[in-house]
Amino acid sequence: MAKGATKAGAILVKLVSTAATGYFYVKRKNPKRMPRKLEFIKYDPRVMRHVLFTETKINK
Repeated sequence: MAKGATKAGAILVKLVSTAATGYFYVKRKNPKRMPRKLEFIKYDPRVMRHVLFTETKINK
């Protein structure tokens, strides 16, 4: 199994809060099917509101 892969061709990416709280989510992504960076509006419990989360690499 490839490093960070959970399904064929999928990689794990980190979604980091743009509110600069350090809070993040981890999501699976297939870069062949979705080559652009992921962006989601999700809940950040540290600021108690929904904010934009953007994709970054997982540092190991």
